[in-house]
Amino acid sequence: MNTASFPELLSPAGDWKALIAAVSNGADAVYFGVEAFNARLRADNFQLVELPEIMAWLHARGVKGFLTVNVLIFADELDQASQLLLAADQAGVDALIVQDLGLCLLAKALVPSLSLHASTQMSITSAAGVAQAAAAGCERVVLARELALRDLERLQNQLRERSLSMPLEVFVHGALCVAYSGQCLTSESLGQRSANRGECAQACRLPYELLVDGESLDLGDQRYLLSPQDLSAWPLLADLVKLGISSFKIEGRLKDPTYVASVTDAYRRSLDGLDCDAVEIQRQLELGFSRGLSTGWLQGIDHRSLVHGRWSKKRGPVIGALVRVEPKGWLVLRCTESLRNGQGLVLEANDREHDPLAPPREIGGRVMEVQTMPKGLIRLRLGPGRVEVSGLRSGSPVWLTSDPQWQSTWQRRSERVMSPLERGLRVRVTGQEGQPLVLELVAPVLPNGVCCSVTSQAVLEKARDHGLDRERLLAQLGRLGGTGWRLEHLETDLGSALFLPVAELNRMRRSLLQQMADGGLTAVSQPPAMHSVLEPLESQPIVAATLERLADWRDSAVQQSDSPSLVVLVRSLEQLRALQDIGEGPITSVVADLEHPKELKEAVAIGRGCWPEGIWLAGPRITRPGERWMLEPLLKAKADGYLVRNADQLELLTGQAPCAGDFTLNVANPLSLLWFLETWGLNRVTASCDLNLSQLLDLVQASPPERMEVVLHQHMPLFHMEHCLFCSFLSEGHDHTDCGRPCEHHTVMLRDRSGVEHPLKADLGCRNTLFNGKPQTGVEALDELRQAGIRRYRLDLLDEEAEATRRRIQLYSDALLGRTLSADVWKREQIDHRLGVTRGSLRIGRENQSLPVSL
Repeated sequence: MNTASFPELLSPAGDWKALIAAVSNGADAVYFGVEAFNARLRADNFQLVELPEIMAWLHARGVKGFLTVNVLIFADELDQASQLLLAADQAGVDALIVQDLGLCLLAKALVPSLSLHASTQMSITSAAGVAQAAAAGCERVVLARELALRDLERLQNQLRERSLSMPLEVFVHGALCVAYSGQCLTSESLGQRSANRGECAQACRLPYELLVDGESLDLGDQRYLLSPQDLSAWPLLADLVKLGISSFKIEGRLKDPTYVASVTDAYRRSLDGLDCDAVEIQRQLELGFSRGLSTGWLQGIDHRSLVHGRWSKKRGPVIGALVRVEPKGWLVLRCTESLRNGQGLVLEANDREHDPLAPPREIGGRVMEVQTMPKGLIRLRLGPGRVEVSGLRSGSPVWLTSDPQWQSTWQRRSERVMSPLERGLRVRVTGQEGQPLVLELVAPVLPNGVCCSVTSQAVLEKARDHGLDRERLLAQLGRLGGTGWRLEHLETDLGSALFLPVAELNRMRRSLLQQMADGGLTAVSQPPAMHSVLEPLESQPIVAATLERLADWRDSAVQQSDSPSLVVLVRSLEQLRALQDIGEGPITSVVADLEHPKELKEAVAIGRGCWPEGIWLAGPRITRPGERWMLEPLLKAKADGYLVRNADQLELLTGQAPCAGDFTLNVANPLSLLWFLETWGLNRVTASCDLNLSQLLDLVQASPPERMEVVLHQHMPLFHMEHCLFCSFLSEGHDHTDCGRPCEHHTVMLRDRSGVEHPLKADLGCRNTLFNGKPQTGVEALDELRQAGIRRYRLDLLDEEAEATRRRIQLYSDALLGRTLSADVWKREQIDHRLGVTRGSLRIGRENQSLPVSL
């Protein structure tokens, strides 16, 4: 590819073997995590004490190393995070990949020279998001995977209009999360395993049953409704280069070294413009790991092709189809490639189980014997042992799941260790007839700064034939093979036609190298010594200063009543009208989160003057390039305030009316809280849903309580995704332009394997949110929250009708005002909800799950 600005190829490394595989197969940089504070805790990962060795090894080979710290940091972890930042800086890490804005502020104060890259976990989809990351100190942005090529073009244009130069990084290969990274609460809600803490349980890869208007929809063999095919963007690399993308990222810190080697090699060859056979590249990638390969969202939204729904694990390439089953287990296939003994195949039986969530029965094994047949057919037998082939039907696809030859090739390729790069030497040679020759090292210098030079043992004489010309000096002094050094530049100040024996030149060269080694200057960079114990509590001055500024916010706040206040979030005009019928109580404001913009003005008209702080509006969670128009109806409705959810809303709505930050901003520590209070002037912020009760109380203790809001009751949003199930499974269309809007005519739920039915909703941007069918209530923790100083509570409604709305609001109002015991509210909720309720992350007595850093 002819481009002035060649992009970086960035590969994953879950352990040393994967790191070696990435570097040896062409990665320009690798990213990796240590035992704490990274979003892939299930990977082997490295140890913190290994950082100097890792970075020295990478830098000796001309490769950069990025450390992932791409999780939320809790209030009691700031000191541990500080030690990680200091260790990374000391080890020479090239950049940190970060999610938490508070951690950005901590890094800017502690290690200002260390580069920060905004993780895809920051959910950055627009120029406003890029600008916020830049303001927080980030020097590169890893964009959300949901952006298409046309979005990237718009984004680059918008950044130019802002005069903001920011290198952008995009994922080009690997597994796709169906939910926006940083906005997935599934693991937290269902099992208190936060994806924002590296504990994703991969619920998206499980089977689900689609319920439409209360009835199960027969989808045939489609049951993995939330499991996208894997991303493979190598056919689009030229387009991405043309758009000016700075870094191409391969996903896979949980993958083995053969995957890392084969995928890195494929993208390296494609980027280098080598003559690549498309079929060969596709096969290489599919055998590495494949749930089916697609270009994801890069070529635009196509819901039906993104998720095929048939399986969710590795299958490899489809190589043909079954023609017939013959006696004694022989299979006749029509294949696109010849097969060999030892290769692994799998087919699916068509005998569907009664259970709609049961996975298809797989029939497979290794090829034990293969025969060619006329008309391009092959006949084979699988083993070892007898393979039961009943249930197979003609036309069943055949997948090549493994190939020993492929495995052997990439195993060797993954184990090749790339030699360190030779370091350049600059030397100077001086001398005159009758004087010794002086060989002096110009660069690099010794660590102690002492001059390094060698003087000849014999003096220079008049040459009888060929003297010490530049060519002869380069030949003798440049004989550095095997030392790790190369003669990069030679300066000479010599008289003409001088002579010195070659043996003496060789001695001087060896002597100079020895002096360099004795002085601590080696070709392979030595890892810097890491202090066994870093100075403790390095973050305390920063945290203390933050707490002082937060105290200023508390002191400057309008005196709040000790009485609790309730904010109610409604999702329909019916719910909003139902609240008008409730008499005096703790409700101070109502937030209308409505799908249709035409309803916003009506909502404001209904709620105007009904509550002390008025009627507020909420916008969508995501704003893509070119979607600012979605926010204009919020302004035109002239609400009393806004619940803001992303950087675009922060830019557009703050200053227009009072604003509060939603939990989508992922505030988990006092530093990130301060960022939103000081930078954007928010009245209050809703704490991240990733906090358990203990961690929430820690945050409140370090913050002005009147600036904090806690969601007391909600159906927690599990997946917030660009993927639309309404379009994918209830229409023949591909996106919002041809789907017929089935979301406006049908009620849809997904039933999981435990029988819980989770409601699915579409927003204005046709993005889907799957809500937990079992609501979470923190009412039992009400006393602890009150004692901590929390006075603002929120209750999020979902699909309650008017009567249920009034009943629920009255129930929680009575609890807040002390007229009903929290335990009685819990019992009442268990009765009112068909599936009961859960305490979720707000259960009392749950241990703090902070992640220790070992030094």
